Amino acid sequence: MIPKPVRDIMNEQIKNEFESYYLYLSMIAYFHEQNLDGMAHWMRVQAHEETTHAMKFFDHIIDRGGEVALLDLKQLKLAWKTPLEAWKDAYAHEQFITAKIHAIVKVVREENDYTAEPMMNWFVKEQIEEEKNTDGISRQLERIGASKDGLYMLDKELAARAWPAGSCFDPLSYNLPGA
Repeated sequence: MIPKPVRDIMNEQIKNEFESYYLYLSMIAYFHEQNLDGMAHWMRVQAHEETTHAMKFFDHIIDRGGEVALLDLKQLKLAWKTPLEAWKDAYAHEQFITAKIHAIVKVVREENDYTAEPMMNWFVKEQIEEEKNTDGISRQLERIGASKDGLYMLDKELAARAWPAGSCFDPLSYNLPGA
């Protein structure tokens, strides 16, 4: 059985992960409005990841006999003035999520919940990647500055991010010819 403090903080993290999903959906819409379809694609893949993260916590709670409580979601932000502002917000949000992951690890350790440790170690490592990626793109945009050519090249590069196999977020999975 999952300890109540671990279950409660993991339920809160499910909410945080779905709020991340909503934030990235808002960024997808923004990037499409700016004709930055590569950035929109990158964020669409990221949104898929966030739902996967939420479901890891969801399944962990269920598998251990706990009760999942789906909490109300907030829409964190809807508009940005520049692509750089959006990417800086993505980086700041990933730092926020990292702090939440660390708080869960603390509760897991306080509760001597050794069963949760392997999953939480995965999340700690995952957040290193999440912060590195969003910070790296922010830094590239800072170097690019006002260069439209640089923005175009970065957008094309971000369009190459691969979908996880079978992702329902991949437009090809629901925009099939003849459908």
